[in-house]
Amino acid sequence: MITSKTKYKSEAILLSVTVLWGGTFVIVKEALNDISSMAFLIVRFSIAGIILLPFMRKRNFTKQNIYSGIFLGALLFAEFAVQTIGLKFTSATKSGFLTGTAVIMVPLLQVIIEKRKPTKGVIIGTILVLIGISFLSSGGSSILSLFSDIGSNFNLGDFLTLISALFFALYIIYLDIETSKHDFWILLFLQFITTAFLAGIFLFVFSAINLEPIKIDLTQNLIFAIAYTSIFATLITTALQTKYQKDVTPAKAGIIFSFEPIFSAIFAFLILGEIITNFGYFGAALIMLGLLISELYENLFLKNGT
Repeated sequence: MITSKTKYKSEAILLSVTVLWGGTFVIVKEALNDISSMAFLIVRFSIAGIILLPFMRKRNFTKQNIYSGIFLGALLFAEFAVQTIGLKFTSATKSGFLTGTAVIMVPLLQVIIEKRKPTKGVIIGTILVLIGISFLSSGGSSILSLFSDIGSNFNLGDFLTLISALFFALYIIYLDIETSKHDFWILLFLQFITTAFLAGIFLFVFSAINLEPIKIDLTQNLIFAIAYTSIFATLITTALQTKYQKDVTPAKAGIIFSFEPIFSAIFAFLILGEIITNFGYFGAALIMLGLLISELYENLFLKNGT
């Protein structure tokens, strides 16, 4: 049985994961000027996998945990790859909003896959978070500009970004299922290796069909980006998520991960000087309110049997 102390600790750790994720937006955006997206994923996840190699020597690899690790790695790769491709065809504003729709996909998919219904608090919190993300993702300063920016000219990039959000939602749910069954280190290692392997395949596929040429220009910015994303935004974040998400419901994890655009906006402000509008601050407040409501509902009402 998971105690309240364990649950709160795991939630805090998952929130720290979103801080590290938030820093990748600015860093990767600059790095992709010097390297093709699939090549970046190969290097990023290969380094993380190589670091884990010493921990694999005495692990008991079985057919079941190998299958689970590869499956999770495939979902992880799909989420990263499809989102990156989608960004080539859509704006950052719409990408931020559409990626954030994973927060509402998680409880819906959870009903289908795990037959687990979300609590009323999670439902209310999810709706508030989705509205908050839409405000935070908008560069405008009015309701009309918000919906005209997000809703206009739905294109291939928007569709791909929605698919990416679906893969992320599926990853959250299946990570919850598989981590309770198998060795943590094996799942972690196989996720990295699978993602790097699939990125290698698609690197040559994209090059062959002229979708993206193979490019690597080893600049100082790229070296820093590889170091940060490999160690902090891949090895550490995936390890923490794989280890601690099992103590949090997938729906609650989705709400916690929705804080990523808040931290992305903060890093963009600190590093690139991008301005956060009053609309954005209001959206960030709604996201925080959504998390608080989902938490307070469980504490105040469910304990009283209502």
